[in-house]
Amino acid sequence: MKTFYDFDALQINGQSLALDQFRGQVVLLVNTASACGFTPQFGGLEKVYQSYKDQGLAVLGFPCNQFGSQDPGSNDSIASFCQMNYGVSFPMMEKIKVNGPEAHPLYQWLCAEAPGLLGSKAIKWNFTKFLIGRDGRVLKRYAPMDKPEKLARDIEAALALT
Repeated sequence: MKTFYDFDALQINGQSLALDQFRGQVVLLVNTASACGFTPQFGGLEKVYQSYKDQGLAVLGFPCNQFGSQDPGSNDSIASFCQMNYGVSFPMMEKIKVNGPEAHPLYQWLCAEAPGLLGSKAIKWNFTKFLIGRDGRVLKRYAPMDKPEKLARDIEAALALT
């Protein structure tokens, strides 16, 4: 049975990242967009990251342009936007697809492990979030409108598990 640690991703700078390096941490994954009504959640994600990173939380952003073409820029422009506008210091990954036959294998796995509303396996919109436990398994899926700061109780509970 696969876990989060069995996947690799490309960082926004093009370098490969083995997700195994997050073994033992709690991870919050988010598909992001730079021109979406939910884009201000970058600020909340950064705040959550800063609040819990020393306790073992990692946040990973995966830009995606599949919803309303709301992230059409290059990886470089996305990285600059996130840092300049929201002070993002958590790792941002290379732009990917999260739905369809070309969806990143990690997102294919996430959607199978934690279906959405009414059992849907597709990502519905930007800023869908997944919380991964220290064991590499999906703990919970969150809707785009779920603000990062509202996830604090679930994050704290996941961090408390050893």
